Amino acid sequence: MIDLLAHGWNTGIVLASAAMMAASPVPGRNPQRGRLTGKRVAILTEEGFEQPEMVEPRKALDSEGATTVLISPKAGRVRAWNKTDWGDEFPVDLALEDADPMEFDALLLPGGVMNPDKLRMQPQAVEFVRSFFESEKPVAAICHAPIMLIEADVLHDRHVTSWPSLKTDIQNAGGQWSDEEVVTDGRLVTSRKPADIPAFNREMIEEFSLETQSV
Repeated sequence: MIDLLAHGWNTGIVLASAAMMAASPVPGRNPQRGRLTGKRVAILTEEGFEQPEMVEPRKALDSEGATTVLISPKAGRVRAWNKTDWGDEFPVDLALEDADPMEFDALLLPGGVMNPDKLRMQPQAVEFVRSFFESEKPVAAICHAPIMLIEADVLHDRHVTSWPSLKTDIQNAGGQWSDEEVVTDGRLVTSRKPADIPAFNREMIEEFSLETQSV
């Protein structure tokens, strides 16, 4: 009898402990603890984005509690480019034609050579980017992604960095270019390449965590 009671008591402890563990948040994924809890971040991309330049910043945003939404003119899935060949495919969360920039708090623009070159040819994508600047919302762009900032005509008197081959284009668009791992100018954060991602993520999260002023 005593053994049965003891067994029942121990079972109760095990069940209670299991329930507590199940209710506990997974470390690093609890939005209640993140600096970006409640923030919706748009990630605009096309085929051929550099895989780590989307995956790693998105992971950093998710870990801080942000809701990240992959947006593309291409329906279904988009393929990444990974160093020297095609990488993984990723599901598109929202079609560009259905995306309202007013429903987002910030914008992430991954790089890659093909990705922004395709996006810049689509007026709706260019206007989507421009709207974040008009609303004074934060934007983070890495590597070749500043091509979209050139196309949106938002670089006048701004200090930015990028993949080095864009230096002259940025200067011709009225921007000031420098060779630094990360540059923050107002609500804009830019970096040069995948090796800069740790610094890029740090500054992006810092800027995205700030409240957007009413305009």
